[in-house]
Amino acid sequence: MLDQTRIDALRLEAVPSQQHLINGTWQDASDGQTLDVHSPIDGSHLSRIAAGTAHDVDTAVAAARQAFADGRWSRMPPVQRKKILCRFADLIAENALELAVLGVRDNGTEIGMAIKAEPGSAAQTLRFYAEAVDKLAGEIAPTPDGTLALVHRDPVGVVGVIVPWNFPVMIAAWKIAPALAAGNSVVMKPPESASLALLKMASLAKEAGLPDGVLNVVTGTGQVVGEALGLHMDVDVLAFTGSGATGRRLLEYSARSNLKRCYLELGGKSPNVVFADAPDLEVAAQATANGIFRNSGQVCIAGSRLIVERSIHKAFTERVVEIANSLTIGDPLQINTEIGAVHSEMQLAQNLEFVAKAEAEGATRLTGGERVLQDTGGTYMSPTVLDNVTAESTIFRKEVFGPVLSVTPFDTMDEAIQLANATEFGLSGAVWTSNLSTAHRVTMGIHSGMLHVNTYGGSDVTIPMGGMKQSGNGIDKSLHAFDKYVNLKSVWMKI
Repeated sequence: MLDQTRIDALRLEAVPSQQHLINGTWQDASDGQTLDVHSPIDGSHLSRIAAGTAHDVDTAVAAARQAFADGRWSRMPPVQRKKILCRFADLIAENALELAVLGVRDNGTEIGMAIKAEPGSAAQTLRFYAEAVDKLAGEIAPTPDGTLALVHRDPVGVVGVIVPWNFPVMIAAWKIAPALAAGNSVVMKPPESASLALLKMASLAKEAGLPDGVLNVVTGTGQVVGEALGLHMDVDVLAFTGSGATGRRLLEYSARSNLKRCYLELGGKSPNVVFADAPDLEVAAQATANGIFRNSGQVCIAGSRLIVERSIHKAFTERVVEIANSLTIGDPLQINTEIGAVHSEMQLAQNLEFVAKAEAEGATRLTGGERVLQDTGGTYMSPTVLDNVTAESTIFRKEVFGPVLSVTPFDTMDEAIQLANATEFGLSGAVWTSNLSTAHRVTMGIHSGMLHVNTYGGSDVTIPMGGMKQSGNGIDKSLHAFDKYVNLKSVWMKI
């Protein structure tokens, strides 16, 4: 249970200026520069973070490489690595409310969602990969008599991790947990506008006993720190979640440097397909609203396109509008708030521009689409429903990353599948139906890495999450994520 009194006390705690964590020590940027941090809740100045330089990245990568090379972590017995990672998970769970409140002050996610999606999810993820450390083995191949063939799973070395601002703790855990569990060293770049909870998380890793140099954190801008990681000749793998434009730049940096493997989880424009025979249309309507409006739509798998059978189009859309209008928008650190802040002024302006363009292209705005609570100094937007959105509309094809739902009716199952696939993205989606055949045919037909049936969201760390088309490559979550952070080494022996 969340305690409002405790939340209110934590929100008032001063946040001192933050430093990098490099080789186990907290350090200022090499040139002493900092970046200001402002809260989207009310626009207030929250803290400062170190503005990292390319030299800082060099120092962190060198520390990570040394830690890997001397085996302090990479050759530590798996059962010991497991013990430290489990302790790390325990410390995150013990400090969950502090981490959640700090993160909300930094990025604006409503606290009810943040407590589960950030520290709650991160602790679960770390435990999952920690428990797998001493259970994953290499292979012995079936060979002729007199020959022994071994397949080793070796850690890759130094892993660069670049994390987005919407769920920084959760997404960081998806990447650093399997990377660390496999025996690698990590250099992580937090988002410049949401670094505080990740720096606290790093301090807990140090407290848990992670050896110095194994997890390094360099804060700063993508143009400097992110580019330096992407171009670095001694980073073996780069794991990134963020925009398609940045993902493309990272691939270019890989080609210009050491051909490091780049795993990219990029944007989404996920279809939520509702048939008239859905088992419970009220449940579907509630899930539709939650699937796009939670965290002000700042969720990579958000169900931003409602593709609904024409016979129920009007009634179902009206119900979604009613739910949208009933949601409580406001201070994300109040327990009763259902929709918190948009992350920044820039993001809010982009959201509103998308709505205006959609209307200009023929969509009908049924509700929302406005900045609200401006007198608070924060960045808030009302949940938006746009009807009569066609497949040719910009908002049908492009990711908004805001609380904006577009609605498009369909007549046949084939048309629904065609509409679902009519974007460059393929990250997630859902289908609502009571017909098992329809469920199978639609999920097989939609080109997305993750699909839901008669629900939206809620999957855990046990199943993979990855994109198709321009939603990226590689897998986060599940045991499959280990594949990103190991090299297979074959040994052929005559005996």
